[in-house]
Amino acid sequence: MNKSAMAKLCVLLFGTTLSYAQITTVQDSLIKKPVQLDEVLVEGKKMSDPVFSAYKSEPEKKVFQSKNVADLFKGINGFNLIKRGNYAIDPSFRASQYEQLNVQFNGGTKVMHACPNRMDPITTHVIPEEIERVEVVKGPYTFRYGPTFGGIVNLVTQEVEKQDKGYHGKVNFGGENNGNAITSFANVKYVGEQFDANLNFGFRDFGNYEDGDGNEVPSSFRSTDYGLQVGYNPTDDQRIQLGFRQSFGRDVLHAGLPMDTEIDDSNVLSLDYKLDNISDGLKTLSAKLYRSKVDHVMTNELRPSFMMVEAVSEVDATTLGGRVELEWRPVDQFKLYTGIDAFSVARTGNRNRLVKRNMMTGEPLPMPMEFEDEVWQDSQIDDFGAFVEGKYPLSDKFLLNVGFRYDLVRSTINAPADDFVAEYPELDSRTENNLSATASIKYMVSSNLLLELAYGRGVRSANMIERFINHFTVGQDPYEYVGNPFLDAEVNNQFELGIKANANFEGYAINRLDYGASVFYSLYDNYIVAVIDPSLNKKYMPMVEPTEVKRFINLDEAYKTGFELYGELAFLKDFAFKTELSYVYTKNQDLDESLPLTPPLVTRFNLSFEQEKIWARATYTLTSEQSDIAPSFGERTTDGYGVMDLSFGVRPFQHLTVGVAASNIFDETYNNHLNFSFVNQADYGRVPINDPGRNLSAFIQYSF
Repeated sequence: MNKSAMAKLCVLLFGTTLSYAQITTVQDSLIKKPVQLDEVLVEGKKMSDPVFSAYKSEPEKKVFQSKNVADLFKGINGFNLIKRGNYAIDPSFRASQYEQLNVQFNGGTKVMHACPNRMDPITTHVIPEEIERVEVVKGPYTFRYGPTFGGIVNLVTQEVEKQDKGYHGKVNFGGENNGNAITSFANVKYVGEQFDANLNFGFRDFGNYEDGDGNEVPSSFRSTDYGLQVGYNPTDDQRIQLGFRQSFGRDVLHAGLPMDTEIDDSNVLSLDYKLDNISDGLKTLSAKLYRSKVDHVMTNELRPSFMMVEAVSEVDATTLGGRVELEWRPVDQFKLYTGIDAFSVARTGNRNRLVKRNMMTGEPLPMPMEFEDEVWQDSQIDDFGAFVEGKYPLSDKFLLNVGFRYDLVRSTINAPADDFVAEYPELDSRTENNLSATASIKYMVSSNLLLELAYGRGVRSANMIERFINHFTVGQDPYEYVGNPFLDAEVNNQFELGIKANANFEGYAINRLDYGASVFYSLYDNYIVAVIDPSLNKKYMPMVEPTEVKRFINLDEAYKTGFELYGELAFLKDFAFKTELSYVYTKNQDLDESLPLTPPLVTRFNLSFEQEKIWARATYTLTSEQSDIAPSFGERTTDGYGVMDLSFGVRPFQHLTVGVAASNIFDETYNNHLNFSFVNQADYGRVPINDPGRNLSAFIQYSF
């Protein structure tokens, strides 16, 4: 379906929503809380939150330092980061990453990357200080927010409508010595009886950082962001919210990618509507529309290869989407959700190459040769879904959740290259039909003990890289990759069992104990990986190793298993000690090796002290050696390491917060197993990128 048809459908969905709102009955005018949008998926309520869900929320009054992308996911057990530098960072959860995770803003808004090397993931298109909480559903256990394979990550921005009436705002500045980083953020908001507005502005300037041995890692970048959100409540039971944000990335160096970013611009427009308390049987109607656009320009001007070939790529991605959901109450205590949603991503762009030297001899050419390569081949993927999900308490202690989802996925390639057509002569638009399902039970043994059991069947159709990339290096290794437009959708059959418990102790030095654990097993069908295909010939620089080419295929047999556990002890009123462990084991049975990008065992120890005006934290993260690797993906064994971080904050006056922090205080030299390797860098071979050495930071914030 083309963009025009997609836009018409979204308008139809939202128009239906608004027309339905006109028949709402007049509500009681008694004082009550205004309606709030469904931006938050996880509220911290044991018997209503999605099964196996968690969230990280940091009150803005208790900050230590300026946030960066990595900080968004610290403290959520099971998360790791895929780093290509200090800008392009992707979250990984339980060895699921990229489109295997359903990453979104505020309950549904998406921003899809334009670069095939993911220089511009969704985390680069938001002001980190604007994110107030990160929520995660740990598997395919709810399908209300789009097709979900390995889990949902929901980044929640400031919920203005929940704040006190009047004017509010804050301004903060931060700095880091490792890379001479400077950050600033300003926010002003107004909350009235029916109207509210929120305006953000952020600026970040990071230089190259040094690892623990003092080696400089190319990682500098500058970004400028702003966002505007306005909300209007026509009645106590209705809310309309319009949001717009823009992000401008400049001069971004990517140590682990073959090119650097000159321009990375994005804009996101979203419109939300909610109608509450409609009738006895129909409680709520929610709707969302959004559009995002990413324009990305990358070059090799600062790389060694520039003397041989000048390369400039200009690519863009346009994302459209929307959803309409109805919450029914057919009988008392039974919550039934039904809805439809749509998602479309279209990408275009070319790479222009000017070959200046003979690739065989290195001699200058008398006349440089120009080439133009199709990056995305003008491709588009549309997903139209329908879902139904119900929550029903079988008793005061048992809660049953059952959900189903159907997705119609249509993929189109409008400008295929000649060699791609030769490889796939039957190339044409393709339609897939995917069915997902989940069932789970929560058992509240007592007010202090919760047991959870879940099964989810999550289905993910191949992304655009896996379908349509044509002889580009898009992995951690230096191979050219070729897409496969006839891939089957991969399926995650995930089973999970968990426990959450707590105990309170009054009159003792120990105040409270919280603990929990979960064990999961995933059986994969049609798991998508890239393997060397001897029938393919290398297209660019064919005499340079490696000369083999990889093609995306479906595996016959693969699985994943693992666990997470935690325990937190609160003592002496203001102190807490927390321990967390996460481990995942994967197996590609076809090749008898691990699946790519499988993180090692991670153990975290956290000691914190918190009072109203002063707080401190010490964290020691122990990451084990990773020897379960995927040699076919170019992986190598990674050594284990330990890192200590310290942070301290104080509020000397009512509106002023000051913080200092020291990361990696022992100046450890290390690299995470998921870090990419240096590529096309003058001073480095193809070895993994080291993480930053010791980093000291300071932060000050004034709020009103």
